[in-house]
Amino acid sequence: MTKREIKISKFLSYVLRHHPESIGITLDRNGWTSVTDILNNSKLEFSIEELKQVVEINDKNRFSLNDNLSLIKANQGHSVKIELEFQEIVPPDILYHGTAKHFLESIQKTGLLKGNRHHVHLSKNVQTASNVGKRHGKLVILTIDTKKMHEDGYKFYLSDNQIYLVDFVPPNYLSINEN
Repeated sequence: MTKREIKISKFLSYVLRHHPESIGITLDRNGWTSVTDILNNSKLEFSIEELKQVVEINDKNRFSLNDNLSLIKANQGHSVKIELEFQEIVPPDILYHGTAKHFLESIQKTGLLKGNRHHVHLSKNVQTASNVGKRHGKLVILTIDTKKMHEDGYKFYLSDNQIYLVDFVPPNYLSINEN
């Protein structure tokens, strides 16, 4: 991504996941908003073509456009209240979570908490978990025994961009990935 595309992507994350009111837009109950409203209310001027490009090339597939390009949403990671309509799924036996080493002691005591987001985000592979976790400091990869969690009644969901979601991961299902 170019610097401009990164700037547009960060702007979209900010308004679609956390602060739509910052540019005077509203999200519907599922997180969708008008592309026209985004383009008209943004202080960062960009075209529909640039918007489409950012949605298409975003390495984490953070955003979706509807078929006629009139609506846009963030796929997950919201701190604003919306109704995510994810279908419950059976997760793979093991999933991963990347975090910073300075969070490890707390995580080992309390587990993985969703904080102000709707869910804890888990990855199917170590590389994706690494990309997420390394943003916050010295990287630690956690392995989650999702087979056992699911057997114990925890519900899992899969976002449009293939991120696994769960409300909470208790510490007894976590181990440090030594690879």
